[in-house]
Amino acid sequence: MNHLGQPVGEELEHWKQRSYPQRTVTQGQYCRLEPLTLALHAEQLYQSFAKDQQEANWTYLPYGPFADFESFKGWLEDACLGDDPLFFAVIDNRTLCAIGLVSFLRIDPRVGVVEVGHIHFSALLQKTPMATEAMYLMMRHVFDDLGYRRYEWKCDSCNQGSRKAALRLGFMFEGIFRQATVYKGRNRDTAWFSILDKEWWALKTAFEQWLDTTNFDNQGQQKRSLQECYS
Repeated sequence: MNHLGQPVGEELEHWKQRSYPQRTVTQGQYCRLEPLTLALHAEQLYQSFAKDQQEANWTYLPYGPFADFESFKGWLEDACLGDDPLFFAVIDNRTLCAIGLVSFLRIDPRVGVVEVGHIHFSALLQKTPMATEAMYLMMRHVFDDLGYRRYEWKCDSCNQGSRKAALRLGFMFEGIFRQATVYKGRNRDTAWFSILDKEWWALKTAFEQWLDTTNFDNQGQQKRSLQECYS
């Protein structure tokens, strides 16, 4: 309560503005995140995304698919080299190839809020330990290195794959923003999810248990699911 007897939010007596995410390489066991550059990553990403011959992975993104490498490279140059969104390529540690894209966006250091988005994982990355680790590395940077308070995930409410992925990764569903935007000539209702700093420690422990090499058998199959590691 304030001095007028009105309910107000929790006081953040020691809160200070946080730093902006940096263009740094983040190394993991299975993959690493590298700041996106055209010279290093454009051709590899194009070839990785081309393995999706039906181009289904582009359906819920507001851009693409691209007819050829030059148009894809042009989009990267025009839209993906700025500070917000801040794009990273996901690199397979075994092949050293770029097999996915991800970014921080709507970055607000003043209040410690950032969104993860523009996630495009090729067939080489989807449903692998690398995919989970890439998301873990992004979260760890936000909470451990930068000290942010809130980490957001938003997607088209029709995108059931993205919604399931958010829940699997420990995000909490917050609701649907109806008629939030228009893209590719159609309406988008946006599903909102978040993780808060006070939830991170338990999630981090679960991620690290799941990603440990002892959690996978000789065929690379998980012994415990990520959800089981949460419990």
